[in-house]
Amino acid sequence: MSDSIVDLVDNLPTDNLTVKVLKALDFIVPGQWENLVGFDNSISAITGETDSATIENIRERAIALYDDKSQGYQTAIWLYRTLDGTDKAVAAAALADKIGDTFSFIPFLDKLTPKADSLQSVDLKLKLVAELIAYSKLNGLTLNPIELVSSLKENYQNEALIRMAGLIALDGVLPLGADFVSKIREELAEEDVSGSPAFGAVSQFLPDSDATGFINESFDAIGDWMSNLAQSAGLNPGSLSQHLGIFIEIADDKLDYLAAFLDSSTNYFEHTGIQTVARKLITQAHSDL
Repeated sequence: MSDSIVDLVDNLPTDNLTVKVLKALDFIVPGQWENLVGFDNSISAITGETDSATIENIRERAIALYDDKSQGYQTAIWLYRTLDGTDKAVAAAALADKIGDTFSFIPFLDKLTPKADSLQSVDLKLKLVAELIAYSKLNGLTLNPIELVSSLKENYQNEALIRMAGLIALDGVLPLGADFVSKIREELAEEDVSGSPAFGAVSQFLPDSDATGFINESFDAIGDWMSNLAQSAGLNPGSLSQHLGIFIEIADDKLDYLAAFLDSSTNYFEHTGIQTVARKLITQAHSDL
C-alpha cells in the first residue's frame, strides 16, 4: 500500500460534503464523532500527550505497527477504501466539480439513476461484512458476526459508531425505508451478492465453502441491532431529509435520487475507516511506549 497512515490522516478533509453529511448524522449517535484530521493532532486528542518528543515517538511506533503486515491495519484500510470506491456512480467527477459549500438542488440530477432495491441491498450487506472483516483484523479475532454484535452494543464509539450510523441511514433507511432490515430479510434475501464488484474484495477473507451464505448470515445476525438503532433514533427517509436539508434541498418523492447522489459524492466509509484505524494504531503505540 503506497499511502502511509500519516499521509492518509493528514490528508483527510476538514470540511467537504462527506464531513457535512457525517455532522448531520450526529442526531443518531449524539456527540460521538469529532472530525480528527492530522496525525499529530490525532495523537494529542486521543492520548492527551502534548510533548513534541513524545508525540514523535508515538508517531514512529504507529508507523512501524502499520507497516507490519502481520497486523491487520493495512487490510482494514484497504477494505474501507475499496468498499467506498465500488459504489461510486459515473457522475461523481462531474458532481465534484459543481458542489459548493451550500446548494439548494442536486446538480446533474438527470444523470443519476437510483439503484434498484436489490443492488442497494447487496451494497449494504457487503459493506457490513467489510466492517466485520476489518473489525476482526484490527482486534485479532476470528471472523464471527456474533462478536461484532456484542462489540456494537458495548464498545463501538467515536468514528466506528458514526460509520455504522451512516451505513444504516445512507445505505439502509434513505434508499429502502425505515423497515430496511425486514425488507432485505423478507423480499431481498435471495439477491445474488456475487455479481457486485465489492464481492471480490470481501470474499477472499470469507469461508471458501459458502461466502454468500456467510454474508447473508452476518446480515441476519447484525440486522436486529441496526433496526433497533434506527428505531431509537426515529430514523425514516423524512427525518433524514430534514437533517440533510441543512445543505441539500430535494423533494420528498426524490429521496432515492438523494441516496444515489450521496453514493456518488461522499466517502463516509473510507473517511471514518481511516480515523478508526488511526485511533487503534495510536492507542496501541501509546500503550507500547
